[in-house]
Amino acid sequence: MSHTDEPATPPATTEPEAPVRSGDTRVRPTPDTSPGARNMLPAGERRRLGAERLLRRLIATCGIVGIGVALGAILVSSKVDGWITGLVVAVVSVVLSAILWSSRQL
Repeated sequence: MSHTDEPATPPATTEPEAPVRSGDTRVRPTPDTSPGARNMLPAGERRRLGAERLLRRLIATCGIVGIGVALGAILVSSKVDGWITGLVVAVVSVVLSAILWSSRQL
């Protein structure tokens, strides 16, 4: 076997190369290694107290109840059947509550 028959091994890189498409003019961003560059949200200055987090979540939960009441009032005034109104309000409330309580920002 000669030297030219062996497959060439690519140089080792720390990051996999993305395939380049023809006409692709985008510039690949370089990773930002600064301490606050994990995502687009601003870094928190301090850890929130448990009482503060609970109070924020309770206020947001009251907002969800308010959205449910407004949605129910709109559906009832539009002469929608009661069971559909209840179903819509319940589903919207559960989805919004799940988003709220799974959030780490509050």
